[in-house]
Amino acid sequence: MYLTMIIGNLLIILATISDSYLHTPMYLFLSNLSFADRCLTSTTMPKMLENMQTQSKIISYAGCITQIQFFILFASLGNFLLAVMVYDLFVVICHPLHYTAIMNPCFCGLMAVSTWIMIVSLFYFTMLEVYFSSAASHSSHSSGTASVMYSVVTPMLNLFIYSLRNKDIKNALRRYL
Repeated sequence: MYLTMIIGNLLIILATISDSYLHTPMYLFLSNLSFADRCLTSTTMPKMLENMQTQSKIISYAGCITQIQFFILFASLGNFLLAVMVYDLFVVICHPLHYTAIMNPCFCGLMAVSTWIMIVSLFYFTMLEVYFSSAASHSSHSSGTASVMYSVVTPMLNLFIYSLRNKDIKNALRRYL
């Protein structure tokens, strides 16, 4: 699943960059979402795969904090990008004649950059919160299953739902490959 998600999201990013037909707001946000999903999964999966191979569940405190912070960063980025994509869809449906005026390249770039500025602010504020809070005990087995579902399955499903079911992306991938 991890390799499928990594390769699929990389192909989506490359197809979006290489095909001038896909240089629209929707695909700009979609390629950013693919990048965020790729990074989100890559914050936890390598360590998880290592733990499964070695049958060890050891992670250093610094490694854990770093992993949590990058996980929060990319999960938040994905959520903000989904919100921006919903706004793009709202403009397409409710204001179709004004779409190109509202969703101009400058505004789209500003929206994409603002999601990153927000996925840095949350990074540092949550890092401070974790640093100043005490550790709480919880069941690692139940949270492990939830972690796999959220960090691996959801980004992989995003790949299929938002990208590979889209005929423009399919055509761009065919031309690219």
